[in-house]
Parts: sequence; C-alpha cells; structure tokens
Amino acid sequence: MPAIVIETQQNSIAEELGIEAGDEILKINGKIPKDYIEYSYLTACEELNIWVKHKDGTPEIYEIEKDFDEDLGIVFKSAVFDKIKPCTNHCIFCFVDGQPEGLRDTLYIKDDDYRLSYLQGSYVTLTNLTEKDKERIASMHLGPLYVSVHTMNCELRAKMLRNPKAAKIKEHLDFLKENDIPFHAQIVLCPNYNDKEELKYTLNELYKYKNILLSVAIVPVGITKYRKDKLTTIDKKKAEECIAIVDEFNKKRKSYPVCLSDEFFLIAEQDVPPAKYYRGFGQIEDGVGALRLIKDDFEKRFKKCSKKLKKPARITFGTSKSAYKTFAEFAEKLNTIENLTVEVVKVEPKFWGKDISVAGLICYQDLVDSISPYKPQNLVIPSVMLSPYTNEFLDGKSLDDLKSALNCNIHVIKDIYCTSELFDIIRNLKK
Repeated sequence: MPAIVIETQQNSIAEELGIEAGDEILKINGKIPKDYIEYSYLTACEELNIWVKHKDGTPEIYEIEKDFDEDLGIVFKSAVFDKIKPCTNHCIFCFVDGQPEGLRDTLYIKDDDYRLSYLQGSYVTLTNLTEKDKERIASMHLGPLYVSVHTMNCELRAKMLRNPKAAKIKEHLDFLKENDIPFHAQIVLCPNYNDKEELKYTLNELYKYKNILLSVAIVPVGITKYRKDKLTTIDKKKAEECIAIVDEFNKKRKSYPVCLSDEFFLIAEQDVPPAKYYRGFGQIEDGVGALRLIKDDFEKRFKKCSKKLKKPARITFGTSKSAYKTFAEFAEKLNTIENLTVEVVKVEPKFWGKDISVAGLICYQDLVDSISPYKPQNLVIPSVMLSPYTNEFLDGKSLDDLKSALNCNIHVIKDIYCTSELFDIIRNLKK
C-alpha cells in the first residue's frame, strides 16, 4: 500500500504546507520509504525534501527546515507502504477463516508482519521471517514485538499452525534473546490442544526468556457460527482450570507476568482481578485487564461528578456480552444522579454467533435489532465497533445509517479504557 495520508495533525508542519488526506508521499530526500519505520528515520533531520503527489494527481516538492526530532504531523492510512508480509500459516483457530463470504476485502487479509507488530502491537508468529528481516530487527533493535506463541511444544505448534516452520519457535525466541529484543507473548487457548499439561509446559519454557519477556497473555479461542471444524469453546470448568494453573504458576514466580484475559473470569463467574494482577496492563488491547482499568477509572470519576442534571435525560449503553455486567454496575450508580436515566442493552451477536462476546465484532444490524425496542434518546457505543479512521461497521453500514435507523443521538467513546468521555457526554446531555 502506498504512503497515503489519512489526516494531518492540527498546527503541524504538514498542515501548514497544505498536505491533505488523500495525498501520497513519494520520496523523502530522494528515497522511497517502504514503511513508517523508514519514514521516521528519513525525517529525523533538520533539512529535507519531500516529493508529494496530491490527491488530484498534481506533483509537488517541499523543501523543509525543522528541528531534528520535530514530527511532520502526518498520519498514514497504513504503517506499511510496500507489500504487507502475508501470513503463511493455516491456524486451526484462525478467525479470518471463520468469516462468511461477502464482507469487505480488507477483512480477509491475513498479515504476519513484524513491522506492524513493532509499530502497532499486532501479533506475529515469526514463521515468515527471512534472514534480511532478522538483520533489520537486530540492527534497528525493533522491539518490543508481540509474538503469537500458543505453545512451546514444537510439534504441537506446527500442528496448530498447520505449518512445519512453526516448529522453530524456540529458535526464533533464541534469536530475540541473543539480540536483546523484548517481546510480549500470546497464547490462544484451544481446549484439548494447548491446555492442561501443555499450558504448564509452555509457561515453564517461556520462563527461560524472562529477561526479555515483558508479559504473557492467555486468551480463549473465538469460534464463530461459520466454523465447521471440531474446535470447542472455553466453558466454566475449563476457565476455572486455567485460572488455577496461572495462579499456581504465578505464586512460584512472583515477578513473572502471566495474565488471563477478562473473558476467563467472566466465563468462570468470578470478579476480574485487581490492577496489580495485570503488571502494568502490557496487553490491554488483547482484552487483558480492560474491564479492571475501566472499572477503576469509573469509580474515581464518579466520586467527583455532579449528582444532578439540570434537565431530565436518558442514555443507553450498547454493550457486548463481555462488558454487560460492568456497564450494568455503572448504570446502577449513574441512575442515582438526579434527572438521569441510564439503561444497558446487551447486543446479541447474531451475525457471528453466540460464542463471540467482544465489542470489536459487533455489527450494525445486531445493534439495530437489539437497541430498537428501547427507543433510545442517546446511544453510547465504543469506537472499537467501527473500522479505524472510518465511521463504518464490519458489515459495511455507517454511523449515519445507525442514527437514521434508531432516530437518536449517537455518542462514540474513543478511549474505551477511560470514562472521561462518558462523563463529558452526561454533562452535555440535552433532553
């Protein structure tokens, strides 16, 4: 994908120059950047020339003088400007393979690019690393990386990823260790594959990399209704078993950051652990500690908020199954605010199937079907329901479509881990 500008930051050099969304950065000091890593390196200077092709096709060269570390203020459509390194695995639990036909083309892209891991925190298996890739990672010290380990049993990993190269996981992690490249590890837990004794083995083997291992996240396999294999979901008994294994392991190695995602505790019908369990929330984007973070933030802000609105108003939370209980607790407290009525609606994931419980996979039609009976005045949803930098849901419909269908105000929370936006919405509510 070319270096297409999606937006320029306010009061930035790029904005002053007139660079706009849709423009393409062609060269920097005569060199074509192949990704944002190289772009950052090339722009770290006091004088530079930038070749730009405007969205109308007009070319232009800018001569720029700036401070060495001053950012140009350009946000790109993608962090990779050449071809994304594709995934060469065929994982038994691959979510992309569990999608129906007819969705947007971008939803079928299976990337496994170390650059996106370094820049954006996406997970990579390391199975497609070339020697050239390794040289670049080592020389530029590109870390931390986010590694989908799943199991340290080499034979089992090759089986789960359906790729013989996946058996080289220890070799790849040894490479990271030799070059002092820190990493976060992820384990997608699949019952009857990498659970029980296999999970214990994996945790013990990963401990050998404790000097560079920043965190270990264990998440349950997500199974859509479109899958036709024999994978099974995590039930209450399995969730309790995993919690016990991790607790026992962590007691023996108190400085070792192994954490289960929120879903395990919800399935086990247990409260999510206190903040100290998550050791700095190193894998918050993987749903590890998200509920604890938002619960603690809400409690802090609720104590300070006004307990009365000037006029009566009503808000409706549209939540995923995993967040429903937490937001029901919020609603109970918010309903003590005079003139405020709060209701929480659990959006049923009909599109993907009952076993999908996260907000990031909620579709437009499921929102409309679940929310319509409540005739909301103000609907509050998290931004993760929308595709990045767009107002579109996974099934192609937009926020405008939702507003029209529900005939109400739509409020999108951008930072889902902080409730300041929520309290701002409440303060500014109109009847």
